[in-house]
Amino acid sequence: MRPRRQEVPPVSSRLPQHVRVAIVGAGFAGLGMAIRLKQDGIDDFVILERAAEVGGVWRDNVYPGIACDVQSLLYSFSFAPNPGWSRVYSPGWEIQAYLRDCVERFQLTPFLRFGHAVLSAKWDPATRRWGVETSQGTLTADVFVTAVGALSEPIIPHLPGLERFRGKVMHSARWDPGHALAGRNVGVVGTGASAAQIVPAIQPEVGRLVLFQRTPAWVLPRGDKPISGPRRALYRRVPGVRWLFREGLRLLREALAVGFQHPWILRLGQRFALRHLRQVVTDPALRDRLTPRYTMGCKRVIVSDDYLPALTRPNVEVVTSPLREVREDAVVTGDGAVHPVDTLIFGTGFQPTDMPLGHHIQGREGRTLAQVWAGSPKAYLGITVSGFPNLFLLQGPNTNLGHTSVILMMEAQLDHVLGALRYLDARGAAAVEPDPGVQDAFIRDLDARMSRTVWSQGGCRSWYLDATGRNSALWPGTTSSFRRRVEHFEPSEYVTLPRPVSRLPARS
Repeated sequence: MRPRRQEVPPVSSRLPQHVRVAIVGAGFAGLGMAIRLKQDGIDDFVILERAAEVGGVWRDNVYPGIACDVQSLLYSFSFAPNPGWSRVYSPGWEIQAYLRDCVERFQLTPFLRFGHAVLSAKWDPATRRWGVETSQGTLTADVFVTAVGALSEPIIPHLPGLERFRGKVMHSARWDPGHALAGRNVGVVGTGASAAQIVPAIQPEVGRLVLFQRTPAWVLPRGDKPISGPRRALYRRVPGVRWLFREGLRLLREALAVGFQHPWILRLGQRFALRHLRQVVTDPALRDRLTPRYTMGCKRVIVSDDYLPALTRPNVEVVTSPLREVREDAVVTGDGAVHPVDTLIFGTGFQPTDMPLGHHIQGREGRTLAQVWAGSPKAYLGITVSGFPNLFLLQGPNTNLGHTSVILMMEAQLDHVLGALRYLDARGAAAVEPDPGVQDAFIRDLDARMSRTVWSQGGCRSWYLDATGRNSALWPGTTSSFRRRVEHFEPSEYVTLPRPVSRLPARS
């Protein structure tokens, strides 16, 4: 049974005039940054959140069947363990409850500012501070940390006639729980991770479900199950056991990264996925439509126990012809077929390589991040950008993963930011930004490594690729290699900016 939802205490709406650190976003990354700041003895910060509560993607995504596709033990902070996960793969509401618990456990409420959308952030070369304009006022900050994530802005494709559709239109990240689906004719657009969770969750109650598939996904069984009470009690009473299980899962999933770096290994792994497909889908015609023609791993692999079985049910049809237009009460595909629907659900993903906030962050030379990136986000270590002093991007370019928990990447980034803050304090300096030559060398090496991966050689086009065709989303290696490279701040790789004369401490 789902526990009663705890209410976060009321937060202040007043903005401080100035803070040492301004954090944008109250999802995993933003809350993790806040916790680590407090643990490091820094309490001069604020968390700016445009919504009315914490949670990020786990607040915004409330569609039926939502769950994590990484084991619960890995999908939580190492510095904020949760021994009470109910399942091997946590449902979305439970992850949201965990984040709300983190707010209470680490007393973050005084630092939260809900309803404060960041409208712009500009670096002031004179004061060597960030000027931040929000929907509720302005403030300045020595350090500006973006924690908006890669999955915050949903994409709905531009379909001819969509505006005249008389039924209900929903994106997976903008779900309307008040719209009853029982007995309806539902069209689902997309076959990614969200659609693979939505389809089996709603299939038993809808009258008819049409899945509009552009590209089939590789599907592997998940093996999800409840975590027993005795196991949870053991995790709670003997933390070392929980840590050992977490480490075991981490090492197991790390091994999957080898396949992404060497596509021939994944081609061998496809045999298992194909055998699973044959066992579940006995209809040869349907099985053919669901068989991918690209190397496994080129697109995100779906892990699900119930997605493929749901597609075999009598009230489900898988349509592979491209979408041509939307009418008032139907979708027409390229083969001329008319599919009557009264509800359209888009599981079409997000804008991971075009951070909307990047259009509103202005650096040292007056250009925005979006202008500097020109359609292909690039950052040193995925965290900092030359020309943008004291700007730190959590879950920035090339820090997402295809094989394990992004929390592991995130914690290395948090350590890097803390290292930079300690360095600034020790030197009495104003700011740091990556050396342009160091950043360029890092990007060249990153792109060279990426060219050998399955994402470049697997024969598909995925959301990992940006407008230029470059993979600016994923890290081409293990989380261990990322941690070794990122967690320690190395001053020699950065340019240090001294404090302006007006801000130097007065001599006694």
